Amino acid sequence: MLVRYAMMIACGVMAYQYYQRKKTIAVWVFIALALLFQPIYKIALGRTLWNVVDVIVAALMIGLYLLERRQAQKVYITQNTKGPDEQKALEDENRIEFRMEGRLAPNELLYVASEEDKALTELFERRPELLEGWGQMIGFRVIYLPLLIKRLKDKKVLAYRAPYLHESELKDITIGNDYLLRFLENPKDKDKVKHGFIRTEDIHRGDDGKDKATNRFYPVSSKSGEPLADQLHRIGKQISEEKIQQQQLLESKETSWDDYGYPVHQDADDSFNSQIEEENIDDLIEEIRERIGKLRQRGISQSILEQLIHPDDRLSKLVITKDYRLLLPDYNNMEIKMEPLVKAVYLLFLKHPEGILFKHLPEYRQELTEIYVKLRPGGMTDRALQSIEDVTNPLLNSINEKCARIRGAFVSQFDDHLARYYYIDGLRGEAKKISLPRNLVVWE
Repeated sequence: MLVRYAMMIACGVMAYQYYQRKKTIAVWVFIALALLFQPIYKIALGRTLWNVVDVIVAALMIGLYLLERRQAQKVYITQNTKGPDEQKALEDENRIEFRMEGRLAPNELLYVASEEDKALTELFERRPELLEGWGQMIGFRVIYLPLLIKRLKDKKVLAYRAPYLHESELKDITIGNDYLLRFLENPKDKDKVKHGFIRTEDIHRGDDGKDKATNRFYPVSSKSGEPLADQLHRIGKQISEEKIQQQQLLESKETSWDDYGYPVHQDADDSFNSQIEEENIDDLIEEIRERIGKLRQRGISQSILEQLIHPDDRLSKLVITKDYRLLLPDYNNMEIKMEPLVKAVYLLFLKHPEGILFKHLPEYRQELTEIYVKLRPGGMTDRALQSIEDVTNPLLNSINEKCARIRGAFVSQFDDHLARYYYIDGLRGEAKKISLPRNLVVWE
């Protein structure tokens, strides 16, 4: 009875596997065997005939095992014993050009698929630790987008990226394994990318003058005849060899690097920069900088986060209540909290849409004091008066610290692409101001 149960289950599983590989004859053979061995309604063939059947089935199973193993070895040998010309052609074949939106961080591998491999997707969704463990072994972070989008929702990263989305809208956001294929430079390359992993190898300037991402593609399939573990091992080995070759090539010539850690081939146009060096003011203190970094890196790199959701510049009204709370009603009624003196500085700049030159701060000392008194009606202390004097002294760094905390208050709640409209900013030597249109500012 135990043998019958085991054979019925084994034959059923093999029938399903052959069904996924579209081998119809094998499917029906194993369905017939599962019915023959099922223990519920025994088929009486006689001891002698059953012995013959047992031997034939055992021979069939052993023969199939040897055949599958030989096919897997043949695939492996074919892919790893190419001549120099054939090997180069194979290497070039797995290079696919994407637009810059299709770049990945240097140590990221992303699973992509233009058509579904049901067995693979079920495996990856059921056992995500398989990809994570493999990635750790080869020094890469492996990204499977359908699972990733669930994790992003759990950690409220999408709400941080697009604060104007309501909870119901966040739940409706879905993403498939074909997402990144929309950034293919040549849409016909989609036929090459059935299912597998991609990584970004290089960023270069295209013939149209725009930057491109050269991504390498590594196919993987449940129907290849090669065990998945062997496929992943082979891909890891191939990536390692490619990275060594690339490093040797880069060491043989002078190379510049971009902000993402990729080699960039520079010419005069590549190095053009309309921004004067160090002209942007960025005085965030380390505490705020670390907090922002953690928010932006919750379970995913910034490059992929930018691709998953492309938020628009949908600005919220800024409401200053009668008790001087700062509310953003269009961002799910978000409240921005600040310490009294920091909030007083913010309200001072909010009252002056033309901006304030730091060297003119002493002229605004009385106005700042009046605002602070409204926030702290209990009265002024000597310490508070000294703090106000310090923050309006252009020779001290106090104003920069307050501006840093104002920026941190907003950027800790939602992404900088929107927050920059709300905090104090400006170029060195020019008036600093809050760029939020004043028709969006409501004083109750």
